[in-house]
Amino acid sequence: MKHIFIEQPRWLGDSIMTSPALESLSQHFPNAKWTVFGSYASTAILKQHPNTEKIIIDDSRNFFFRSLRLQKLTRGLKPFDLAISFRKTFTASLLLRFISANKKFCYKRQKYFNNVHLVEHYQNFVNLILEKKYVPGDLKIYIEKGYYSKKTLGLNPGATYGQAKRWYPERFAQVAYSLCKDFDIIIFGGENEISMAQEIEKHLEINGVKNYKNYAGKTTVKQLCSAIGGLDLFITADSGPMHIAAAYQVPTVAVFGPTNHIETSPWRNKNSTLVRKNVSCSPCMRRQCPKRHHICMDNIKAADILEKISSSGLGNNLFN
Repeated sequence: MKHIFIEQPRWLGDSIMTSPALESLSQHFPNAKWTVFGSYASTAILKQHPNTEKIIIDDSRNFFFRSLRLQKLTRGLKPFDLAISFRKTFTASLLLRFISANKKFCYKRQKYFNNVHLVEHYQNFVNLILEKKYVPGDLKIYIEKGYYSKKTLGLNPGATYGQAKRWYPERFAQVAYSLCKDFDIIIFGGENEISMAQEIEKHLEINGVKNYKNYAGKTTVKQLCSAIGGLDLFITADSGPMHIAAAYQVPTVAVFGPTNHIETSPWRNKNSTLVRKNVSCSPCMRRQCPKRHHICMDNIKAADILEKISSSGLGNNLFN
């Protein structure tokens, strides 16, 4: 097996959750060269992987005739021994039709394999391809973590998938204010979350907090991984950065509302804990709250985060 084509999931977090399955693939075919296809964020995670030979950014969503763009993006690619897609969409199936490969596999969940972590779904998919029973390991990112001269707290209020997953900027600020004497603070976020980060910044300024930096919209994926990897404590929504933190075993408090914590919690991060409220309508898995009350997130207060840091032991050895 010399050449493998891999289509990654669209979202950053999902892409990171394929990493244990991809490590199994690498272990099974150690000398294979990968052509990785996907969004900018999802492919950036694999750019430094030792098996990666070529990256193709999928920009086909920007084109009216998406199928023609997919065909153009894959035109001229050499034949592959194996082509796999971690997506279960029509376009994923169409993409594989444009690829010349001896064997092709498109991801689909096994009906008998329910209520387990997404990492296990992806691992099961690869195991079926390889006809092996590999056990998923830790999340893996081949980017060196950063280092800070002082203890540093990261705040990540955003979640690209939708507003329903986002906790409130003023409550992130309340937590940061309570911890600012013990930590320097970094606010994270993508380009679509700059306004949320600025709102946190505004609340910190009002309360006289000066030892913070706002990185929202200013980092590449590589820089984001490095910055999060070096943190001493991370408070985040269910998001791609949460999974980055899990890959580096960063002490993490993850705020969950409308999503299924069984499927997307920080995989094998022994230094993580969840804050969530049991409400009848959660998990709804919606981008926007269908009931318009958002109680799964509104019921979570800053005090809940601080209490969880204390009771879970995450704060051990972190505070002066």
